[in-house]
Amino acid sequence: MSSLYPPPTKLAYSISEACQASSLGRTKIYNLIAAGRLRVTRVDGRTLIPAEALTALIAGQV
Repeated sequence: MSSLYPPPTKLAYSISEACQASSLGRTKIYNLIAAGRLRVTRVDGRTLIPAEALTALIAGQV
């Protein structure tokens, strides 16, 4: 049985998910955050990376 609707797109990634999605290491992700090149948001103590911020980084827009 097929679904009528496509799966929802991610709004944000955890650090681990961002590593998998971008093929960057954990240390590199944290260095980019510290340098201000990768925007993050905190929700109830969790660090989340908005999907558009990760996309912009990979596209070289940051």
